[in-house]
Amino acid sequence: MISQLKLVKNFRNRRLLNRFYSISSSTYDTDIEFSNGRKITIRTGHLAKFSDGCAIVKSGDTAVMCTAISKQKPSSSSFLPLTVDYRLKSAAAGRIPTNFMRREMGTSEREILSARLVDRTIRPLFSKDYRCDTQLVCNVLSVDSMNKPDVHAINAASAALHISDIPWNGPVGAIRMGMINNELIVNPTRRELQHSSLDLIVAATKQNLVVMLEGKGDLVLLPDLLKAIKQGTKEAQIIINKIEQMRKELPITKAKRAKLELKTLSQEAMEAVKATSSMRLKDIFRNVSHDKLSRDNAVNVLRQEVTSSVWSSFPDSDINQITEEFNKVTILSFREFVLDENIRCDGRGFDDLRKITCEVDVFKPLHGSAIFTRGQTQVFCSVTLDSKESALKLDSLNALESGIKEKNFFVHYEFPPYAVGEIGKIGAVNRRELGHGALAEKGLVPIIPQNSPFTIRLNSEVLESNGSSSMATVCGGSLALMDAGIQISAPAAGVAIGLITKYNNDDTKHIEDYRILTDQLGIEDYMGDMDMKVSGTKKGISSIQTDLKIPGIPLKIVNESLQKSVDAKSKIIDILRACIDSPRLDKKESWPVSEVMKVEPHQRSKIIGPGGVHVKHMFLETGVQMTQIDENSFSIFAPSKSAMDEAKEYIQKLLEKDRVPDLDFGGIYTAKIVELRDIGVMITLYPSMPPTLLHNSQLDMRKVAHPSALGLEVGQEISVKYFGRDPVSGLMRLSRKVLQSPASGKIRNLDRNSSSTLPEKEK
Repeated sequence: MISQLKLVKNFRNRRLLNRFYSISSSTYDTDIEFSNGRKITIRTGHLAKFSDGCAIVKSGDTAVMCTAISKQKPSSSSFLPLTVDYRLKSAAAGRIPTNFMRREMGTSEREILSARLVDRTIRPLFSKDYRCDTQLVCNVLSVDSMNKPDVHAINAASAALHISDIPWNGPVGAIRMGMINNELIVNPTRRELQHSSLDLIVAATKQNLVVMLEGKGDLVLLPDLLKAIKQGTKEAQIIINKIEQMRKELPITKAKRAKLELKTLSQEAMEAVKATSSMRLKDIFRNVSHDKLSRDNAVNVLRQEVTSSVWSSFPDSDINQITEEFNKVTILSFREFVLDENIRCDGRGFDDLRKITCEVDVFKPLHGSAIFTRGQTQVFCSVTLDSKESALKLDSLNALESGIKEKNFFVHYEFPPYAVGEIGKIGAVNRRELGHGALAEKGLVPIIPQNSPFTIRLNSEVLESNGSSSMATVCGGSLALMDAGIQISAPAAGVAIGLITKYNNDDTKHIEDYRILTDQLGIEDYMGDMDMKVSGTKKGISSIQTDLKIPGIPLKIVNESLQKSVDAKSKIIDILRACIDSPRLDKKESWPVSEVMKVEPHQRSKIIGPGGVHVKHMFLETGVQMTQIDENSFSIFAPSKSAMDEAKEYIQKLLEKDRVPDLDFGGIYTAKIVELRDIGVMITLYPSMPPTLLHNSQLDMRKVAHPSALGLEVGQEISVKYFGRDPVSGLMRLSRKVLQSPASGKIRNLDRNSSSTLPEKEK
C-alpha cells in the first residue's frame, strides 16, 4: 500500500496513472490483407501509453506511429482547434541529417504536405460542436526503400482516434492506387510507382463514402480514374472493418467522452437572429450586381445591425455568441438560396464558367509571362530558364521517399495578403502556399518535355483571389510556359468544383438533395461542402485533390463532379488556345541559349584550364556556365545569344593559341628531345606543342633502362612514327622502336620557325 502511494506521488496527474494501468495490458495486433495479397499490420497498446490513443501501422519495414490527444475542456474557439504534425526523421532511414547541426531542424516541405493529407482526411469526421484542442502526431519510426509512409499515416491516425475516447465519427481507410499497363495496383511500391501512370490516394468511410482524394497522373483518362476511385473505396472497407473489430476485441476499451454542452443563446435569441437576418441575407445573395467585396461588406453591415438589435433585446446574452449564431444563419441561408432557387449568387448557372481573360508576354525582359484572370481571381505567372546546374537538389531522405534526386521543373506559389484586401506579413512560405504550389506543380509536370535543356522555375503570384487560385496557377502557368518557348505537349488547365448538400433529417449518411457547382466562388467554397480541384489537358487528368467538410460523399456524386470538371477544363483550354495556340517559336532577346559542344580529348585541358581557371574566367566575364557532360562533350548555358557568341569566341581563342597541326596516322616526323627522364624522354614535334612522353619501351628494339644508354641528349632530334591519339586520355601515341626496321615512309619535318602558321605536309 505504501509503495502504491509513493508511485502515485511520482505522477503529477493521477489521470495519467489510471490511463497507464488501463492500457498497459491492451496490446493488440491485426493483419490486413488486400485483394492483391499485400498486407499491413496495425498494432495498438504497445507504445505511447499516456496518449488518448496510439496506433502503429507497418507495411514491410516501414512503420508509422500516430498518437492522438485531446483536452477534456473545450476551448473558446468557434471551430475545431485540430493540429496534425507529421515527422519523417533521418534516423528512420538510417541516415544522419546533412545540415551543420546534424539534427532535424524545421519541418520540411514533404512533412507539411503529408500532414495536410492526414488533416484533410480526418477533420470532416469530427462533430461541428466539438471544440477541444486536439493534436495528432504522425511519427515515422522506420522507412524502407519499398513502401511509402504517407498513406499509412492516415490509417494510423484513423485507428488511434477510433480506439481513443475522443468523439469521432470514424474510422476511415486509406489506399494508394497505381496503374501499370492499364492494370490497377493496390498500395504499389516505390519502384512500381516509377512506372505507374497514376498515383492516387483514396480515403473512404463506411458505406463506400469518399472523404478525401489526392493524386497525380500522366494524363489519365476519366474512366480509368473513376475505376481506380471505385477500387480504392472498396479496398478501404477492409481497413475500416478491421479497425472496428480491433476496438471491439481490445481487452480494455475506453468509452467515448460524453458530448460537452456548449454555452449557447437562448431559444428566443436564436429565433430573433434568424427572423431579423434570414430574408435580408437571401436578398443580398440574390443581388447579382454584388462582387466579392460589396457582398462581404453588405453581410458585415447586416451582421453589425443584427448583433446590436438582438443584444439590445437580450442584454444578458453573450455578444460573441450572437455573432456566431448570425454566421450559422448566414451559411444556412446561402445554402437554402442555392438549393431552392437553383441559381448562384453571381447569376451563373451551375455549369457556367466565370469570365476568363488571358494575356501573355506581359513584361519583355522575362523569359515567359502571363496574366490569367477568371472572375475576380487573378494570377501573374512568370517563367525563368536557367542551366541544369540550377536544378532543385533534394536531400537524401526526400530522394529516398520520392525516388527523385533533383527536379528541373518546380512551381513556387505566393499568396500575399493584398490578394484578399487584407494587411499581413510577407516573408516565409506558409503551409497553405506550399500545398497549393505542390498541387499546381502536379498539374503541369506531365506536359513538361523530358529532355529540356533548362531548369524551369514557374513563379505564380496571386493578385486577386475569389476562389481556386491554385487552378488559376495551372492555367496561367500553361500560358507562361508557352510564352517562354517550352515545347509542352499540350496546354493544361484546372478548375474547382463545389458541392452543396441537403441531408435527410440531419442524417449525415443519406444525402437527400445536392447541387454541383462548376468553377466555384470563394463564398461557395466557404459555405459549401466540397472543394474538388481537377487539372489536366484535353487528353486526360494530371492531378486531383478533393477536400470535404461533410463525412463523405457517394461515388455517384464523385463521378458527376469529375465529369463536370472534365467538360469545364476542355472549355478553358479552348480559351487559352485563343490567346496563344502553341509554344512560341520566334526567339526572344531575353531567352537564354543552351548548346552542346563536342571536343577532342586532348582539347579538354586547354578549354578547362588549370584548376578550371578558364571556365571560371568565362563565367565571370560573360555569365556563361560550362559543364562537362562526358569525355567528349560540354554543355554550355548562356543567359543570351550575345553571351553565347562571346563565349564561343573566347573558347576559339583558347584553341587557336595552342593549335595542333593535322598529323597523318602512320606518318614519320622529326621530334626534338626537351628532357630526359628515367622512364623515357620528353619530346616535341612543333614549337608550341606541350612536351609528351616517349616511353623507354618505344625508344629501341632492345630493352632500355635509361635513355642515356642510347646516347640521347637534350636538344637532339630523332625520328618517330605517329599512331594517332589515345581515345581516353587524348595523348599522342608515338614510337621510335618501329623505325629500327627499314623506313616505311619519308621523314616529315614540322616548321619550327613559326607557331602561328602550319606548313603544308610533304607529299
